[in-house]
Amino acid sequence: MERNVYRKKGTSVGRPVGRAATKCTVYNVTEPAGLMEFLMKKMDGISRTRVKALLANRVVMVDNNIQTQYNYPLEPGMKVQISKEKHNHEFHNPMLKILYEDAYIIVVEKKEGLLSVATDHQKERTAQHILNEYVKRSHRNNRIFVVHRLDRETSGIMMYAKDEKTQHTLRDNWHDIVHDRRYVAVVTGEMEKDQGTVQSWLTDRKLYVSSSPVDDGGKFSVTHYRTIKRANGYSLVELQLETGRKNQIRVHMQSLGHPVVGDDRYGCETDPLGRLALHAFKLCFYHPVTGELMEFETPYPGPFKNLMLKK
Repeated sequence: MERNVYRKKGTSVGRPVGRAATKCTVYNVTEPAGLMEFLMKKMDGISRTRVKALLANRVVMVDNNIQTQYNYPLEPGMKVQISKEKHNHEFHNPMLKILYEDAYIIVVEKKEGLLSVATDHQKERTAQHILNEYVKRSHRNNRIFVVHRLDRETSGIMMYAKDEKTQHTLRDNWHDIVHDRRYVAVVTGEMEKDQGTVQSWLTDRKLYVSSSPVDDGGKFSVTHYRTIKRANGYSLVELQLETGRKNQIRVHMQSLGHPVVGDDRYGCETDPLGRLALHAFKLCFYHPVTGELMEFETPYPGPFKNLMLKK
């Protein structure tokens, strides 16, 4: 794994960024069609390669939202706009990277130390706030809707909705829509098993989450793990969530006697990386509107791998 990827059979779709331009050509949609088909018909003589270049350069908009999906479904009443100027309004933030964006969702990779959502004590230094400010560049009424969370000290891939209907679709059908969520962690000690599953009932105690092997009224939680490497008194572990409870991986690794490196809340007494060694590296889901399979993956963090180098 050497790069961020969005995989889709037969195509490679980049991430659209920026805002609607004022100088553009507008085409009205009068019948259902895919975006590629529509543009080739309206822009007489244009090649498929040229259409793909327009999409990649983020100059195609549907109802003022930049669109890069060649088969994006158009419906009567929509407007397709072709900007006469290439968009150069890139998104730049040292704590957050946009991996993908369309009219309905935005997928990002956040760094450790950044809250996913606003709290009573912290409203501005959050991924939610940063993305809200970004989407408001296109229209002041635009906003971001929270779908799921990552702990402040956990880095990795997250998804947000761009409207309330999409948020509800994702939240209400999360287990059907999201089919693969994986993390990588460095844990203390050498894992006894190459793979296994941890099941317990988790209860949020505000300051920490407690785990019980029997039903004590908590939420049933399941984590699958696979040991990738053992070295230098640590283990590199890949984890797949069957449920997504608060602090689930951190509590389950503590229950195995192998807390996540840097996690003093759940029993780790060492912090060689100066951060929690937990990263959400993979998120695969079916698009809540188009139904397409979306796969996002980032490399294991370099410091995690460096810690595992044989000395």
